[in-house]
Amino acid sequence: MMFDHLYEKTVAISGVGQSEVARPSDKSAMRLTLDACLEAITDAGLTREDIDGVACWPGDNNNGNSFSPVGPNALIGTMGLKVNWYGGGYEGPGPLAGVINGAMAIAAGLCNHVLVFRTITEASGRLIDKSANALSNKTTGRDSSFFWQWYTPYEVHSAINLMAMYAQRHFHKYGTTPEQLAQIALTCRANAELNPKAVYRTPMTMNDYMASRMISTPLRMFDCDVHCDGSTAIILSRIDAARAGPNPPIRLEAIGSALHQPWSWDQISLTGGASIDAAKMMWQRTDLKPTDVGSAQLYDGFSILTMLWLEALGLCPVGESGRFVEGGTRIARDGSLPINTNGGQLSGGRTHGLGYVHEACTQLWGRAGLRQIAPHQVAVAAAGGGPLAGSLLLVRE
Repeated sequence: MMFDHLYEKTVAISGVGQSEVARPSDKSAMRLTLDACLEAITDAGLTREDIDGVACWPGDNNNGNSFSPVGPNALIGTMGLKVNWYGGGYEGPGPLAGVINGAMAIAAGLCNHVLVFRTITEASGRLIDKSANALSNKTTGRDSSFFWQWYTPYEVHSAINLMAMYAQRHFHKYGTTPEQLAQIALTCRANAELNPKAVYRTPMTMNDYMASRMISTPLRMFDCDVHCDGSTAIILSRIDAARAGPNPPIRLEAIGSALHQPWSWDQISLTGGASIDAAKMMWQRTDLKPTDVGSAQLYDGFSILTMLWLEALGLCPVGESGRFVEGGTRIARDGSLPINTNGGQLSGGRTHGLGYVHEACTQLWGRAGLRQIAPHQVAVAAAGGGPLAGSLLLVRE
C-alpha cells in the first residue's frame, strides 16, 4: 500500500517527563500526573500557556479506576489549560493511541504543542481489590460486553490466559523453549538494576526464573509485568516549534496503527497478533530499514509479546525470536539490538505503553545514566498485544 500523506513527519517529541514509579505510591493519581506533565513541559522549554492540546489513552471513560485514574478532562481542569483539541478513548491501537492521535491533531493544524500522558495506579488498586487488575474488570459489564461474553464461560478471567495461547502456539510451531523465553525477563531485570525508578532491581538468575510459579502454561510469574503507580508524559510539537526548543527534536519518522484482522484475542494470528499489521504499515511509511534501529523498546506486558514484536518489526526472522534472544547477548545493553533498557514492564514497572516512548527518548538524548547504551539516532517503540498494537519509529535530529 502506498501512502500519499505522511502526516507524522511534521511532528516531533520536544520533551518528556515521568513521575516516581512506585509499588504503591503515597501520592494521588493527580499528583503523579502533574509531576510527569510539569516535568515534560519544562523539559520542552515551554510553559502551561503553550500547551494547546491534550491526549491520553484510555482517558476519562474508565471513570477513575486504577487502570485510568486521570483523563484529559480532569487534567485540563486541574492545570487550567486552554486547549484547541483534546481526546482520549479506549478504542484504537492500544497504549500509543494518545501519541498517534495527538500527532494527527498537530498535522491537521489544530494544535502546536500536545501534552500526551498516561497515568496508572494499579499497585494502589490491588490494595483495595486483588482482582482490580484483571483484564475482565476493565470492560464495563464484563459478561455482556462484545468480547468478554465469549471468554468468561471458559474461565478466561485474565490476559495471561489469552497470552499463554500465543506462547504455547509459538513453542509448538517454532520450537521455542522456556530457556529462550526467559531471556526477556532476565534482560529486563539486568537493565532494571541500573534504573533507580525500577520496581524490581534484585539480580535474577535462570534458576530464579525457572523456580517462579507457573501462572498459565507456559507463562511463569516472571513472564508477567509488575503493577505499579506512576505517570509518564511527552510533549508533541510542530517540527519547526520543536527545533526552537532546548532539545534536539526526536521526529516521528513513521507510525504503525493498522489492524487487518478480526478484533478478537483468539481469532487474530496467535503467532503475531496485530503487531504484524502495525509494523508493516510503519515500515511502508519510511525509507529506513530494521537494520537502522539502534534500540528497541518493545511491549512486555508478557514476555512472549516482546518476542512477537521482534518478529513483526523485522528485527529478526519470523519464528526465530527464540534463537535470536537465546543467551541474551544480542539484546543486552551492549548487544547489537538493546531492548527494554529501563527494565521494561517486567521489572521496571507497568507504565503501560508511554514508558517505552519515554525510555526511547531518554536513550536517544543520552540521558540514561548508568544504563545508557551506545549513541544512536533511530529507535523503535511498540506497545500492545493481541488485537491492540501501535508502533513508532523515532529519529533524533
